[in-house]
Amino acid sequence: MSRQQGFTLIELMIVVAVIGILAAIAYPNYTEYVARGKRAEAKAALMDGAQSLERHFAAQGTYLGADGNLAAVFPQVAGTSYTLAASGNATATSFLLQATRTGSMASDPCGDFRVSHTGARTLSNASRSAAECW
Repeated sequence: MSRQQGFTLIELMIVVAVIGILAAIAYPNYTEYVARGKRAEAKAALMDGAQSLERHFAAQGTYLGADGNLAAVFPQVAGTSYTLAASGNATATSFLLQATRTGSMASDPCGDFRVSHTGARTLSNASRSAAECW
């Protein structure tokens, strides 16, 4: 009589359960890792925009362009999960840039990132603190 080789149903169920447990642990870590990367991209764009405005201010003596609006020297972040734009009313001596969440980051607990002409880095609509996110 020949003996058949193979796996029992119990062995297969144990393997599937172990894979399920590993996936349940790995997926949240992966999504947080991706979110941190998107946040870092938004923060870098904000800081780049603030630096561009500071260079404009150093050369022109104002943050405003010839049309009386905030000088359009800061980058527009395309293809990301944040939209970079001026927030509030910019003046010749002040500005506030904001990276607003869109798409997959719309419910991110770090909220919308802000940077002002003083270099203050804050958050709006956030459930986490600025120290945790910035």
